[in-house]
Amino acid sequence: MSLTGSVWLVIVAALIAANLPFVNQRWLVVGPSVANGKPLVGRMAELIVLYFLVGGMALLLERRAGQIAPQGWEFYAITGTMFLTLAFPGFVYRYLLRRRG
Repeated sequence: MSLTGSVWLVIVAALIAANLPFVNQRWLVVGPSVANGKPLVGRMAELIVLYFLVGGMALLLERRAGQIAPQGWEFYAITGTMFLTLAFPGFVYRYLLRRRG
């Protein structure tokens, strides 16, 4: 896979993973379904776990492409806020849109 393809794969995976906690009622997508809905704290914990899973995938792709660049705390602060920004559509869908029915 080319470097450009790897970058787009990580971006698309991050977009999907950031919204997964808000669009389903299962724990980590494959766990048991929650009847009354997951609490916001549970969704945030799930978001953190998915952030590290996507980061691990990105690390593996970077290792395949060549040498892994050392990262400081600034890198993780920026990628964490980017992951939260990508989660915004799912948050809006779950908590701010009013569905009539």
